[in-house]
Amino acid sequence: MTTKIHARCDALGNPTGFHLTPGQAHDLEGADALLPGMTADTLIADKAFDADARVIDPLRKAGKTIVIPSKSNRTVNRPYDEELYKARHLIENFFARLKQFRAIATRYDKRAANFLGAIYLVASMTWLN
Repeated sequence: MTTKIHARCDALGNPTGFHLTPGQAHDLEGADALLPGMTADTLIADKAFDADARVIDPLRKAGKTIVIPSKSNRTVNRPYDEELYKARHLIENFFARLKQFRAIATRYDKRAANFLGAIYLVASMTWLN
C-alpha cells in the first residue's frame, strides 16, 4: 500500500494544504483538490502539472501567474519565469523535513486518516519553528 502526499506551501515554505491519493494516482488528482482553495497570486509547479484544461486555463481565468515549465512532448513551449521557478525548492525542502519523521517516511499508520493526522502534526511543528 503506497500513498502520495500532495502539498501546497506559501512563499516561506510553510505548508498551507494537504491531500492524499493512492500511490498509482497522477499528480493532477492532488492538484484538483488543492488548487481551488489557492489564495496566492502565483503557482510554481513542476512539469507534471502542465495540463491546460485542469490547471493552466482555470488559473489564468482567475488571474493567477503560472510558473510551470512545458513538458517535452508539447509542440509549442509555453514561456515561464526561470528565476521565479528556482523558488520551487521550498516545497522540496518541506518534503525533506517531513521525511525526517520516521513514522511518515515509512508510513507506519495503516489508515489514511491517521497518516494525514501525522502529517498535520509535523506541519504544525513546521509552522511553530
